[in-house]
Amino acid sequence: MFSLPKNATIIEVGPRDGLQNEKKYVETADKLAFIEALQIAGIDEMEITSIDSPKWEPQIGDAKEIVEKSPRIGRQIVLTPNAKGVELALAAGAKNVAFFVGVSNSFNKKNINKTTDESMEAIAPLIKDLKTKNIFVRACISTAFYCPYEGKIEPKAVLQLCKQFVRLGVDELSVADTIGQANPVESYQLFSLLKKELPKTLITAHFHDTRKMAIANIFASLQAGVDRFDTSSGGLGGCPFAPGATGNVATEDVVHLLDSLGIETGIDVEKICRAVARIEPHIEGKIETGMYRLFELPPLIDVGDSCEHQTNV
Repeated sequence: MFSLPKNATIIEVGPRDGLQNEKKYVETADKLAFIEALQIAGIDEMEITSIDSPKWEPQIGDAKEIVEKSPRIGRQIVLTPNAKGVELALAAGAKNVAFFVGVSNSFNKKNINKTTDESMEAIAPLIKDLKTKNIFVRACISTAFYCPYEGKIEPKAVLQLCKQFVRLGVDELSVADTIGQANPVESYQLFSLLKKELPKTLITAHFHDTRKMAIANIFASLQAGVDRFDTSSGGLGGCPFAPGATGNVATEDVVHLLDSLGIETGIDVEKICRAVARIEPHIEGKIETGMYRLFELPPLIDVGDSCEHQTNV
C-alpha cells in the first residue's frame, strides 16, 4: 500500500508562467490584483514575474514595478534568465530568483540560443554569488520527460542536470513536463529516482495538461514522495518555444484533488476561483478548467476590501 503526505505545497505560477504567454497585454494593476487575490486565497509561494527584454516578451515590460509593488507575503519568485536579469531583480528588491535550463539541447537552443552545457556555464557563477547573499534560488528543469524536437528524455540525463544544480547550491528543483506528454508511470519513476538520489533538496513537480494527464501525473508523483507542485490558476500558460504545449495544470483542480485525499494545503479553492474570475476579463478567451467551470461564484468584491488585515513586510 502506498503512502501519501499529510501536507503539500502549491507554488503558483500563473502571474508569471501563465500571463507571460498571453498575447493580449494585461495591465500592471490587473496583474497586481491577481497576485493579491491569490495571496488572499492562501498562496504563500508564487512566481510573480520574469525579468527579460520587453522586445522579446512585451507582457513582462512592467517586471520591475511588479516586483516593487507586489505585497511582500511569503516567497515571491522572479525568473532571471541572465546576469542582467539578476541585477535588475535584486535592485527591485527580489529575495528569491529562478533560472530555467532545459535537459534538451535543442530546446535550449530554440529558447535562449545556448546548449545545456553553455547555459550551465553561464549561470553557475550567478548561482554561487546569489547564495553568498542568502538569496533563495530555484532551478527550473525544462523538458524533463519529452522534448518537442528530440522526443523522449532519459531519466539519467535529468538526474545529471539536477545534480549539477545541487552542487551549485540551489534550494529547489522544479522538474517540468514542459509539453505535457508524460504518463503516470514515467512520473512515478522519475520522481522516485530524484527523491532517492537528492533527499535533501526541495523537489517540485511541474506538469502541463496538454493531454489531460496532469492530475494523474500529480497523483503518481505524490506516491513517489513529492509534496510540492507548480500550478497555474485557471490553467493559464504554455510555452512559446515548445510547439504543442498547452496550459499548466490548474491550481483549483490540484487543490481540489489534494483536499479530496485529505492532504492539507492551506489554500481555499473558492478564493482561487475568485482570483481566476478577477483575471479572466483581462485575457484572451474563456477559462474552462474543471473546478472553476463548476463553481457558482457570488459577486466579486474588491480585493482591497478583503485584505486590510494584511501587511506588506
